[in-house]
Amino acid sequence: MCRLLFVKSENEFIIEGHLNKFSIIAKNSKEFQGHGWGCSYLDNNNWIHYKNIKPIWDDDINQFGKTNRLIVHARSAFEDKDIIVENNMPFFDDKYVFIFNGELRGVKIKADGRIGAEKIFNFVKRFDSIGMKAALPKAIEIINKKSSYIRAMNIIITDKEKVYYSSLFNEDEDYFQMHYKQNGTELVICSQVYPNETGWNKIDNNSSGVFK
Repeated sequence: MCRLLFVKSENEFIIEGHLNKFSIIAKNSKEFQGHGWGCSYLDNNNWIHYKNIKPIWDDDINQFGKTNRLIVHARSAFEDKDIIVENNMPFFDDKYVFIFNGELRGVKIKADGRIGAEKIFNFVKRFDSIGMKAALPKAIEIINKKSSYIRAMNIIITDKEKVYYSSLFNEDEDYFQMHYKQNGTELVICSQVYPNETGWNKIDNNSSGVFK
């Protein structure tokens, strides 16, 4: 399934640097991550969104400048279906940007969306009146109960101030467990540890939370 990345920093960073590392992860993944990719990043406090049907490793990742908030998704389409750029993540609205990694079977929820991930995004937002920190685990609990089997369901949602995450998997821990690295000024969340880097921590299975 897909690969996820989120980066935020008190100081602007060069987007290409993180995309280079992420593209290596995507290209070398044991599951194909070449069904397109996308990213969203803040520029003067406005979200800029980019999507391409090419694999990230075949695209021009030098085209991006600097930011202090970045969210990226490399797609592995379920059963190699619905491979069009409109189905690439991130999905977004005026408030939130969303990425997803996983596989659910026998899901019985009602929500709008072209593909399952977009339906999950819209279902989560249904509970936003209680705030996203509470809405995300509430929605995940319901989806879990209304699914016959969840191989994995990893979610990252960000606004301009906070990032919300949820991790759930029932198999292949090495592949589905997310990781994070945080120092005084920068936070990175990724599906896998950056190549040749230390200092990463595991995000617990069956957990949800928020980073400010």
